[in-house]
Amino acid sequence: MNAQQIGSKHRNINRRLISHSLRRTLARRAMKIDSAVVSLLGLDPDNTTVSSSGGVGTSSATTSRITTTFPDGDTTQYFMKTGKGREAELMFEGELASLNAIHNAVPTLCPKSLGHGKLADAPDMSFLVSDFLDVSGSRPSSRHTSQGMSLAQKLAKLHTTPAPIPDGYENPQFGFPSSTCCGDTPQDNTYASSWTDFYANRRLRFIIARSTKANGSDEQLTALVEEICTKVIPRLIGDSHLNHGRGIAPVVVHGDLWSGNASMGTLSGMTEPEDVVFDPSACYAHSEYELGIMKMFGGFGGSFLTEHHKLVPKTEPVEEYDDRVKLYELYHHLNHHALFGGGYKRGAMRIMQALVARYAG
Repeated sequence: MNAQQIGSKHRNINRRLISHSLRRTLARRAMKIDSAVVSLLGLDPDNTTVSSSGGVGTSSATTSRITTTFPDGDTTQYFMKTGKGREAELMFEGELASLNAIHNAVPTLCPKSLGHGKLADAPDMSFLVSDFLDVSGSRPSSRHTSQGMSLAQKLAKLHTTPAPIPDGYENPQFGFPSSTCCGDTPQDNTYASSWTDFYANRRLRFIIARSTKANGSDEQLTALVEEICTKVIPRLIGDSHLNHGRGIAPVVVHGDLWSGNASMGTLSGMTEPEDVVFDPSACYAHSEYELGIMKMFGGFGGSFLTEHHKLVPKTEPVEEYDDRVKLYELYHHLNHHALFGGGYKRGAMRIMQALVARYAG
C-alpha cells in the first residue's frame, strides 16, 4: 500500500474522530438514559448515568458509557453506540450478530453484545449495547502472556471453530444470518454453499456495483473485476482446487481486522489487559479471507503470522497462499474505492492485473 492510500485512510479516520469529538461535546450537555435501554438492561434510571466514551465506531455512530449502581453499591458499565436512520439500524443489527458469533467462539476476544433497538425518546435513532471494553490503547501483543492468549492464538481458535448449520440447511454455509457493515458499506451475506460463488458474487461483483453507483461507470475496472470472477477465482480458490479437492469449511471471521480494530483491553472478569478486537463485520468464510485487510494496512507483524500459521496451517496449495491473500485484499481496495474514491482504484488495478496475468491464461 502506498503513502497516498495510507494518508487517505488516516485522513478519513481523522474526520471520523473530529465528527465523534463534536458529537460527544454536544452530548455532554444533556445525557440521560433512554427508557428503551433501561428496559433492555433492567436498570434503575435514578442510579444510572450516561457519559461520553473514548471509543471510536464508524462515521455513523456515537459512542457512550453507561454506568449503573446497584443497591449493594456495586457498579457495572456498558458500552453503547447510537446512530440515526436505517443505516445505523442495519449496522447495529449486523454488529450485534458479529460480536456474538465471535464471542461465542472465543469469549475473551471481544465484548458480548446485549441488544439493539430503537430509542424510545428519539424513534429515529437506534442503539446497540454491549459489555464494556476498557481499551488500553496499546497495540496487540505478539506473544502469549500470563494474562491470556495472544491475538494469533485467539484468532486461531476463532478460525478453527466450525460455522453452525443455519436453519433450513443440511450443512454449514458461507455467509451470515444478517447483513454486516464493512466501514459504512452494508454487505450482502446471503448464504451460499460454495465459497467460490460467495466471494465472486457477494463480495467482488457486489462491491463493484456499489463503486459504480458512488463513482460512476468505469469500464476498465468493471471488466477486470469480471475477469477475476470468471477466470481467476475458479482457478485460485475453486472449491475443487483447494486442499487437494476437499475444499474448505466455513469459519467465523472478524471481516474488518486491521490494526485500528484491535488493541489491548480489559473485559469483565479479566484482571489484566489482553488482546481484544472490536467493530467486527463478521461472516462465515475461508479463514484466509481475514488476512486480506491485514495485508492492506500492515497487519500485526511477521511474528503474528508465524504463530498463527503454526496453529492454522496455510490452505493447500501453499505455493498459492500469497496470491489468495492478494485476492482477498482486493475486496478491501474496491470497498475503500466505493467509500472514498481516490487512489484505492490504483491498488485494486495492480492486484487484478497481476492475478489475471498469472491465472487467467
